[in-house]
Formats: sequence, C-alpha cells, structure tokens
Amino acid sequence: MPPNDTAKNGLPNREFTASMQTEMFEGLKQRTFSGKVTLAGFGHNNWTFYLYLGRIVYATGGVHPVRRFRRNLVAHLPKIPSTLGAWKADLQASKLEDFQGLWEYELLYLWVEGEKTSLENVSKMVRGILVEVMFDLAQQVDLKCTLKPEDSLAKRLVLIDSEQVIAEAKKQWQAWQTAKIADRSPDLAPVIVQAEELQKNTSEQVYKTLSQLLDGQHTFRDLSVRMKRDVLTVTRSLLPYVQSGMVKLVEIQDLPAPINVRRAASAQGASKPKKGSGKQTVIACVDDSPLICQTMEKIITAAGYEFVGVNDALRAIAILLAKKPDLIFLDLVMPNANGYEICAQLRKLSFFRNTPIIILTGNDGLIDRVRAKMVGSSDFLTKPVNSEIVLDTIRKHLKVDPAS
Repeated sequence: MPPNDTAKNGLPNREFTASMQTEMFEGLKQRTFSGKVTLAGFGHNNWTFYLYLGRIVYATGGVHPVRRFRRNLVAHLPKIPSTLGAWKADLQASKLEDFQGLWEYELLYLWVEGEKTSLENVSKMVRGILVEVMFDLAQQVDLKCTLKPEDSLAKRLVLIDSEQVIAEAKKQWQAWQTAKIADRSPDLAPVIVQAEELQKNTSEQVYKTLSQLLDGQHTFRDLSVRMKRDVLTVTRSLLPYVQSGMVKLVEIQDLPAPINVRRAASAQGASKPKKGSGKQTVIACVDDSPLICQTMEKIITAAGYEFVGVNDALRAIAILLAKKPDLIFLDLVMPNANGYEICAQLRKLSFFRNTPIIILTGNDGLIDRVRAKMVGSSDFLTKPVNSEIVLDTIRKHLKVDPAS
C-alpha cells in the first residue's frame, strides 16, 4: 500500500524495484488517488508524478527533466520545434491556467489544442518520458514519498496505467544490467579526451563521426535520439573507447527551462495582497542559527510580511513546498546540507524556478558569489543582517507591499 497521505515516509525496501513501483501505483489506483506523488532520492533528486483517479497524467523531475522532455519531443513529435525560443513564444502567447507552473504539460496541451499534433503522438511522448523516469527510479535507494491529494492538472490529455510503462522500464533496466553497464548512467555525457590516440585507432570516417558526436554536451540518451538507435546499443558501441581511456564520461547540466514571462508577471501582480483578502506575502528564511531566524522574523513581520523560519536544512525543501513562500533567504553553510545544494534543488522544481532566492553568508567572497549565481540564486547578502538592506532586497525582487 502507498505511504500515508500527510507524511513523508521511506519506502519499505531499499531499492525501488519494478515490483515495488507496481505495488505503490496499484495501491494508488485502487484508492482512485488524484494529486501529486513526490519521490525524493539521494543527492536531492526529486521526481513528481501527477495522477488522476489512480492513473498517471504526467511525471517530471530527476537529473535532466528538460533534456528528457526535449529528446522525447524530437522522437515522438518531430514536427514541433524543439528550441527554447519556440517554447518561450508559445508559453508567452498562452492564456491557459491550471497547470501549477508545469510548463512541459502546458506546452503539450497548447500543441494539441492548436492542432499542431495529435493526442496519439502526445500519448507516445508521455509514455516515453514515464519509461525513462521509471528506469531511473529503479536505481534509487531509500526513497522518501510524499502524497498531496488535490485536483491535479485540471486540463488532462492522457491517462496512463502504470503497469505497461513499469514493465517497459524493467525490461530496459534488466538489459542494461545484463550488458554489465549498470554502473554507468545513461545521463552521462561522453567526451573525447585523447584525440590523437583515438585518431590513430579508428578510420578517418569513424573519427570524424565521433568528433562530431562526443563533444561532452550530449548524454547517451541524447545521442540515442540523435543517432536514431536505442540507448543500450549506443552505449555499448562507445564503451570500448571509454574503457581504453580515449573517451571520458562526464556529468553535465540540464538544459535551461523556458521562462513563462506572462505567468511570472501575473504572479508578481498577484503577490500584492488585495484589500480585505487577508493574504500576505510570505518570506522564508532557511538558517540553522535560531538567532538569525529570530532576527529575520522581527525584521520581516514588523514590515507586515508573513514569516516562515526553517532551522533544519534536511527538511527545508519539504517545508518550503508546503508553505510556498514568495521569496527565500537561504544560509550558505549549514550542517548536513549547504545552501548551494538546496538552491540547486529548488531551481529544479517547477514551482520555485522563478522564486527569488537570496543567499546569506558570513563570507563575502567572489568565489561564493559566482558559485551562488551558478546554482540559480537571485542575490547575495552578508551577515550580520541589516534591516534596511533586508527590506530593500525584498522590495527589489518582489516589487510589492507586504499587506493590504
């Protein structure tokens, strides 16, 4: 049976195997669960499933959600532009609501509504995405699961039973293990590191092809779509070059997500409370020091904002998801988790992609500032905090008054 609706729980076994996946989703189906299922794994990776009456509407998250969306788009909806600019233009022109910031599904809905593609093709694409997600989950250990019952994604395109996608993912994972490459992720990118040696040991045509493909900017999964071959075949064909040391496998960043300027502007306008609504702008502070949180609370509440303090870094993301603050102050150095990791993880969540995140630190160094920017922070403040600077920063990033 699935975990309790209101709590985050470890799954009963260490590995989230196909049988465990089937058991969980079958339990959700029996209960006709509608809402979000979030699975949190090691390394701050989260996956979110959107369900309606126990069937899967969509799934996102993990290491490369944007890359996953793009390569499945190329594979199943080849007539749809796969560029970031085209996605932005479609989203900015959209007047649709009720997508909870899930830009991937909004794009799919827009394309079907605009008759740019068919429901059949979208169904194939969503299935492809789900198989990748299930494949990745099969390798995870000690997952934590959170259920959030709600009328998830009011506009639904397809409803998919979990059994088939789990079975396909299991088949792929077993083949991956049989090929003895289970220690290598399909999300790694091969890059040539010994060009002269590779040229000596291959034909001119093979070297030319490999030079074009293995630039360290495309994962095995990306290459499989580009080469129109399954990812296992592509990986096995390149493995000898990896084992010889001529090619190296590297981790790469996800592609940037499109920014829905229309919705971001609308959200900023909506952040300003209406008279009589009783709604306040919510400001959060994640810092292991109770003193800092107390100081920030005094400054923020005195200015008329609602305050959320978080002292436990390990619970920070769960609390922030529950409270949904309009702006977050985030300490850089904390036990068990640091601000860089939390900031990077928040930016992977659709809800927090555009939320201002302000790094707090006692060290005003250039390296810290650069690294903070790289993981997606919006600004950088040094401690001890100054009330005027704190409030100026809030006004700068939200451009709203605290209360009605």
